[in-house]
Amino acid sequence: MQASGAMAKSELEQKTIRKVVWRLVPFLMICYLFAYIDRGNVGMASLQMNHDLAMSAKVFGFGSSLFFISYFFCEVPSNLALQKYGARLWISRIMITWGIISAGTALVQNATMFYVLRFLLGAAEAGFFPGVLLYLSYWIPASYRARIVAIFMVAIPLGNFVGSPLSALLLQMDGIAGMRGWHWLFILEGLPTVLLGLMCLFFLTNKPEQARWLKEEERTWLANELATETKAPKKVLDMPLTKLFRNRYVLCLALVDTCASAAGSTLNVWQPQLLKSYGLTVMQTGLINSVPYALACVLMVYWGRRSDRVKERRWHTVIPMLLIGMGLFATSLSGALLPTICLLCAVLVGAYAFKGPFWALAGDMLSGSAAAAGLATINAIANLLGGGLMVNVYGWVKEATGSYSLALMPLAILTLVSVATLLLLTRKGRSGHMVGKTEAA
Repeated sequence: MQASGAMAKSELEQKTIRKVVWRLVPFLMICYLFAYIDRGNVGMASLQMNHDLAMSAKVFGFGSSLFFISYFFCEVPSNLALQKYGARLWISRIMITWGIISAGTALVQNATMFYVLRFLLGAAEAGFFPGVLLYLSYWIPASYRARIVAIFMVAIPLGNFVGSPLSALLLQMDGIAGMRGWHWLFILEGLPTVLLGLMCLFFLTNKPEQARWLKEEERTWLANELATETKAPKKVLDMPLTKLFRNRYVLCLALVDTCASAAGSTLNVWQPQLLKSYGLTVMQTGLINSVPYALACVLMVYWGRRSDRVKERRWHTVIPMLLIGMGLFATSLSGALLPTICLLCAVLVGAYAFKGPFWALAGDMLSGSAAAAGLATINAIANLLGGGLMVNVYGWVKEATGSYSLALMPLAILTLVSVATLLLLTRKGRSGHMVGKTEAA
């Protein structure tokens, strides 16, 4: 009887998880895909826009970084609003506003307008990623979370893989209806996001208890499974926001995430110009720029699944970080196109393979209400330092040295600091317990 009951439970578990994943993850992936297309298309647009608006590398880097500064200030309030008003309404609001602002970037006529719209775009999109992480924690048991987060976050490299050649193609619309190619790029990549935002209102369900598309026994199993997990001990307990911002686990996790965020965000903005500096055409740049992201799409899913299978987080997070650091150091010294492409592949594979195990590890450390603010705080700080600061640093070093490759060196140094931080944070304590090691499901 016990074996029969265990088998029935296993079948119920598999069926429930399968339904939840197929209902939510593909749609959220598409939404996040357009988030990254809209966030990163400025890199391809810069191939025309910077000349048209007479923007230097320093001006363009500063304008691009303003996205991450407003993102930082708005991310925690946005995630708390999602917790209060529900994911269905709040994610819809986020997408509609960011789609409108992204499309509106086609109206930019000078550096000041560029600054304003990049700042507004960051404020509009703030909270989407940590909001989805929080939302998935309402639906996905911890033993499945690294692979599901990795699958969801495939949208990041996929956004660049699809977005680079798509943006290059849209740049070829130059002159149609009297508009430049970069005008069409922002308009035609921004408006679909508004439509997806409207679809959220009809497609998303806030909590498992409200899911009419699950059978009663499936809802009951999922609710009980998630309720059991909330009783497990956490490293970061519920606390006021002022204390959460000073919590050593939250701050150290934010520094660790800064490593991957800096690599991904900086290459998102600057990689097209780095590649084009080897004498490529716009279309060649778009196609080659997509290659590292294609490889990252495959390997980040494999790495997240492997982390869940062996129930290990620490080294599955550290190894991709080491790949980022070594790739950045080598790229900064490279002077030829082919080695540079190979090394950029290594950097971006590391940056994205990192994400599934890392966010599963972070979620394991945060308790109930601390998760909403904690995940947002980690992501906000990482975006501010990794995107807001390091995108600027890249522009400053490029301006000073004239080298796109040497400008990667500060990122490589940051990666080494992040690796050391994670190893210290997840070292074995006196009890022999390792923070990054998950319990058997």
